[in-house]
Amino acid sequence: MAARRFLAIALLLLAGDASAWSQISRRQALAKSFGAATAAAGIVTGPGAASAVGTCPKGAQNCFVGTFKAPDSKDTVTTLKSVLESYPQEGQNGVDGGGWKFVSESATNYKLEYKSSGKGNLAKFFNGGKPFTDDLELDIAGDTVTFRSASRVGDSDFGVNTKRVNWIAKELRAKGWAASDI
Repeated sequence: MAARRFLAIALLLLAGDASAWSQISRRQALAKSFGAATAAAGIVTGPGAASAVGTCPKGAQNCFVGTFKAPDSKDTVTTLKSVLESYPQEGQNGVDGGGWKFVSESATNYKLEYKSSGKGNLAKFFNGGKPFTDDLELDIAGDTVTFRSASRVGDSDFGVNTKRVNWIAKELRAKGWAASDI
């Protein structure tokens, strides 16, 4: 009960004018209170909400956010999915040797999980011999795809996310997309 009271007081303090809250949902109230940061974190989603992929921490060496643009919105989802599915399960360019999988997918969002082989010295010494896991999330809005590729642990990924995103960008460019390397 105390937590609810605290949240209600915090929302009123952040909002200023309590009368503005009478006709909106709790989700809209959170968006109004915490602004774009809350929406970008995926707490508030829906039409007009910011991309659910979020942002990277300031100065992160293992997290990248960007966009790809399809030639038109007609085949965006189909083309993107075919490129994602063509990524080699055995990895490429010395990364992602532990494979990958779709964690979730919808008409406007894909979440994938990539694993290192777990054989390298860093995995042995710092991760108990288990593979490192990275996440790739993609939000689709018309002909624009916003992505976030990030390592789950550590301050650096030694270029793994860059190599993965650049491979995907190269394949999309071959299909006529605007997709810059990072």
